[in-house]
Amino acid sequence: MINTRRQFLKTGAVAAAATLTPGSGVSANNLDTAARGTSPLKITRVEPFVISAPMVEGPLSEYVEMPPLGAETGRQGIGNRLNHSFPSRTKGVRFTVLVKVSTNQGIEGWGEAHAPVAPAVHAQVIRDLLAPIVMGEDARRVGPIWEKMYSSQRVRGYSSGFYTESIAAIDIALWDILGKFANLPVYQLLGGKYRDRIPTYQGAGTPEDATRSMEEGFTAVKMGYNKSSSDGIEKVARVSEAIGDRGQLMIDSLGAFKLHEAVSVGRQLDALGNIGWFEDALLVDDSIRYPDLADALDTAVCSGEALSNRFQFRDLLQSGGADVVNPDVGRAAGITECKRIADLADAYGVLWSPHVSTGLSPYVAASLHLSVATPNAVIMEGGNIHSATDVGGSRGNVLLKEPIEFHPGYAVVPERPGLGIEFDEKALKKVIAQ
Repeated sequence: MINTRRQFLKTGAVAAAATLTPGSGVSANNLDTAARGTSPLKITRVEPFVISAPMVEGPLSEYVEMPPLGAETGRQGIGNRLNHSFPSRTKGVRFTVLVKVSTNQGIEGWGEAHAPVAPAVHAQVIRDLLAPIVMGEDARRVGPIWEKMYSSQRVRGYSSGFYTESIAAIDIALWDILGKFANLPVYQLLGGKYRDRIPTYQGAGTPEDATRSMEEGFTAVKMGYNKSSSDGIEKVARVSEAIGDRGQLMIDSLGAFKLHEAVSVGRQLDALGNIGWFEDALLVDDSIRYPDLADALDTAVCSGEALSNRFQFRDLLQSGGADVVNPDVGRAAGITECKRIADLADAYGVLWSPHVSTGLSPYVAASLHLSVATPNAVIMEGGNIHSATDVGGSRGNVLLKEPIEFHPGYAVVPERPGLGIEFDEKALKKVIAQ
């Protein structure tokens, strides 16, 4: 019996060795697979690209604009004060920053930073700070690399803004690489999908817009509202009435109100009956007052697009300041951190919705993979897909060999490895500014 067993083991070992012998067909493929699975996947290059649509001429700084110094809200009485809620914008141009990360095994990944203004800053942070940190690292070590990048400026107080937006770009690219290496879509690496698709909403500034969206198949739309409670709520009511019981209207105020104003507006929204959420009613600097607002209203309070890490979200959630959070994967340090934020929100019984502002396909695809792989995701920004030339409007589909699958009212997660996207290099070159 012993001799027979030894003979069997010897024969089996010879057969196993034969499958790893260099040669043609299956044997060579097995050898390549085994080598790829054990050898380091070293990062060899990190390349940021500033994207502009339409293409600009001259310095990018010429395209930054804001309301004049001392601009006021234009409201009545004490409501007429300095207007702090308007962020910097660009003059008819949309910017973003893509990052291409290459490895020694030929696997490349694409990521994206939320960079609507001054994108050259993001590119410089990536080139001068983050690229030297990650060069030579094994790209499969996504979590440790994230910690290394984030900790690089921790003691200097950087935890948001250009810094975490730049981290996001590299982090998303690493998840793309890991998925391609494992031959799996990113959502599988995140634990698997709960659904194949995620509902989407689009903008609707008029009753006609809202009616059209409902007829197309959307069940939710969003409009901006930053007037005082006595000025302009009628417009919101008209859009709400056009929607009726076919869907919901979300309100985004970009931090336009003080607490007493937001409570007054919110109670009027309560009375409309089909308001999905009241988003960013207060400035992010007024985060301490969000619990008071949430307590005062029946309408769900949404906040979080301006937050950049799980520690900031921890404080918001622990205070009870939001019923829905909307972290931005291109701003809140990428897939790694946003997965933590979504899980943290779930622990507090809070829903989440990816904030997807202006951006291209890595940004959108990363948001989709996160959405389907988390149980508390409810809806995603990103229904406006009709423009073929605008970087944000097409969600970058115009630059892909195979578009991300958008339908009126929902988007389908890509099933291809990694993020599941592949750029048309010729089309991409047309929108690279630097």
